[in-house]
Amino acid sequence: MSEPTNSSTRFSFYGTYTCPVCRHGEISVIPLMEAFSCNFCRHIFTANLEQQTIKMADSQLPLTWRWNGRTWTGGYREENELGWGYWIAGIAFVLLPTSLVGLGAYLFPPLPGSTLSWLPLFWMGLTFFAHLTCLGWLVLEYYQFPLSLYVRAIGERLFARF
Repeated sequence: MSEPTNSSTRFSFYGTYTCPVCRHGEISVIPLMEAFSCNFCRHIFTANLEQQTIKMADSQLPLTWRWNGRTWTGGYREENELGWGYWIAGIAFVLLPTSLVGLGAYLFPPLPGSTLSWLPLFWMGLTFFAHLTCLGWLVLEYYQFPLSLYVRAIGERLFARF
C-alpha cells in the first residue's frame, strides 16, 4: 500500500488517504461526485473540507473522523452514543441467563457418579458464551467494524510474505 499523497497537508479532494475504517485501503474522490470511497472496504464518505472531516455515508448512524494533517482521528458518532444504560443491559443479558442456569444446577444437582454429571456446568458455560457472542455481535454491528475485511487483510499480509 502506498503512502497518502497529502501526508502532512490539509485534507482536499485531490489526494488519496488511508481509510479510517479498515486502515488497509485508500480513500480517494469518486469521479463527478463530492464523495470519497475506499478501494478495499468499499465504504463511502462525504467530506467537509472546511472542518477537515469525513462522515461515513453508508451507515445507519454515521461515524465521523477528523484529518489532523497526517492521520485520521476520532471515529465518533454524532448522535446516539452508547450510554451506561446500554452497557448495564448488555451485562445483564450475559449474566442473568447464566446465573439462572447456574442456580438451577445448584438447586437440582445431578446424581453423584452419573454419566451426565458434567452437563450442568457445560450448559452454564455454553449459556455464558452464547450470550456473550450475541452481545459482541451487536457491538460490532453498531460500530460497523468490518471484521471479515480485517481478517481478510491480515490473511493477505501473512500470505504475501510467502
